[in-house]
Amino acid sequence: MDIDLVFKIAAIGIIVAVLNQLLKRAERDEQAMMTTLAGLIVVLFMIVNQIGKLFDTIKNVFGLGR
Repeated sequence: MDIDLVFKIAAIGIIVAVLNQLLKRAERDEQAMMTTLAGLIVVLFMIVNQIGKLFDTIKNVFGLGR
């Protein structure tokens, strides 16, 4: 796993948190929740991609990919 992935997830979290606070102060709670959900979905896709790579590596290590 790359350390870049951790930094990307942290950056997305910071951006989503700032946008969430700005939208809540502007009394746009629906948009704030949608922004939070969008950030969560982006991070989940990034993690699912890494889990897929992990399973491929495990298959190759144990010779299960044949």
